[in-house]
Amino acid sequence: QVFTFNKVEIRVQPSVKVKNGAPMSIICHADISKNTDFQLKHNFTIFKDGKLVFMTVSDKEDARYEIPVAKSADTGDYECTVQADGKKSFSNSIYVWVAGMTKPILTADKKEVSEGEVVKLRCELPEEVPPLVFFFRKIKTNSAPKEKRVPEQNQKFSEVEFPVEEGDNILQFDCFGKRQVRSGWESSQHSNSTLVTVKEPFIKPTLITRPSSRNVTEGDRVEFECSTEVAQMRGIEIIFQKNRTILNSVRDEKSLKYSAVATLEDSGEYLCKVEQGPVSKTTKLNLFVSELFPKPTLSASMTKLDESKDLILNCSINGFQRANFSIVRKSSRGDILLKNSGVLAIKVNVNDTGSYTCKAEVKGIVKESKRVRINVYAPVSKPTLSVVSGSPEVVLGKPLQLICHSAMGTPPITFTFYKGNEIKKNVTNDTYATFLDEDIGLNDKGGYKCDARNNHSSGVKTSNILNVTVIVPIRDASLGSVPYGEVEVGSDTAFLCSVKEGSWPIDFKFFKKTDHEVLLHEVREYSDRTIWHKKTMKRKDTGTYYCMASNRASMDVRSRPITISVILAAWQKGVIAAFVLTAMAGAGAVAFWWFLRKKKK
Repeated sequence: QVFTFNKVEIRVQPSVKVKNGAPMSIICHADISKNTDFQLKHNFTIFKDGKLVFMTVSDKEDARYEIPVAKSADTGDYECTVQADGKKSFSNSIYVWVAGMTKPILTADKKEVSEGEVVKLRCELPEEVPPLVFFFRKIKTNSAPKEKRVPEQNQKFSEVEFPVEEGDNILQFDCFGKRQVRSGWESSQHSNSTLVTVKEPFIKPTLITRPSSRNVTEGDRVEFECSTEVAQMRGIEIIFQKNRTILNSVRDEKSLKYSAVATLEDSGEYLCKVEQGPVSKTTKLNLFVSELFPKPTLSASMTKLDESKDLILNCSINGFQRANFSIVRKSSRGDILLKNSGVLAIKVNVNDTGSYTCKAEVKGIVKESKRVRINVYAPVSKPTLSVVSGSPEVVLGKPLQLICHSAMGTPPITFTFYKGNEIKKNVTNDTYATFLDEDIGLNDKGGYKCDARNNHSSGVKTSNILNVTVIVPIRDASLGSVPYGEVEVGSDTAFLCSVKEGSWPIDFKFFKKTDHEVLLHEVREYSDRTIWHKKTMKRKDTGTYYCMASNRASMDVRSRPITISVILAAWQKGVIAAFVLTAMAGAGAVAFWWFLRKKKK
């Protein structure tokens, strides 16, 4: 008995897409060739998503896995294997989609609730397999449903809570589910609708005004009344507010009253809020306050004037005369009342500089004008111009900083700096200003001045002309001597120290180099050179000499060194030679005498 598997096939009836709830058959077929007609036992095994779902033994070449009611959980990849007499063969995989989901079941924990409470809902898909996504809906008349989405990875149901809000009367809830398939998302039908009745602990408050909110004028006393009807008084609270400001509140009362004298600032939206536990209800009302009279206007005869001049302030209301006026001056310590009148006339001094307003009062309503700034000016004094460093000198190439100062005068003061007749800088400050001249030339010997002026009618005051001396720094010091190089002992030597350039006076110093610097001579000259006569040179005066020059530029310039050798004079050399020759002759005579004496003996 010889056989072989040609192939193993798997197929679905009626099709690979089956409607949820319809019957479905998974058929496994073995195509086998035999050498003779003999019976062969076949072991059929059907898998879904790799898990065993059906198994049978038959001598037929087909096996059927019947699913009388297909569910979405039956969606998946199916394959089968056939084993016979030690041989085994596998089918290809086939994807079966059970389209559609079962209808979910929705339950609510309450059928009647109060505002501020919550409704707990449970939505269940008992015949579906997670993961699932549940959608809960809260439906109210004349408004869009509110929806909550809850994914569930491991269970066939989900629970959620909805708060009961103000205005909720009869609520309707439903739910539906979704699951993900290869082609996307698949949705179930909507569940049964569940109705929940809502009880009101209190009614929405009523807010009224006396007089009517549309007939209020500045100065009128307006009264607000906020009231409600409540089932249980305990814990009730009424709050009355404008914008975010609470004006009044009561507890355990059904009504609240608030009154005030109306002003223009009282126009706006008012809110009455009633709260009990988590429940809150509000009513809004817009109040419009008509203007009784406009704000007054303060005018001044002048806003900038010299001290001792006359100032007239006038307070008025256009087209309205029946008001009590007062004129005040503003201060950091509060308003200073100047006069209970609409007109104020004064002779000013600098202390009257400041801000002024006027106030008008009608029927207890007080309104204030815009501020008017009055500036009273004292004349500037003649300015003084000086060098910041103190000395009216500047080193050539260095900057020169000047300061212009007025001891008196009401600021702001405008200072103008001049170099010659050229304006160099304008500065506005309180009492002084500075100017930095960085372009100092050799011929800049004076001509600086400054002007000072403010808003006083006296005009400009000018300083005296400031002459500045330009100091030229020392350049190229040199040292020479007569005689130069070698000097006889006892003779005089003239040292000449000179500079190529530098402002007078110049301080000259002569030094001799030893282990430390030795100052030999110093002198101040109104010249570019000086001569120092050193008397009676000695041998110890041999050495290296240099000079140093400086002036008010405070820069020491050192010359190159020269070397002086002090030698013996000619007559000194002759004396020494004669002494040596005499000594030699004496020694010869003594030797000759000694020789003759020895010979006689």
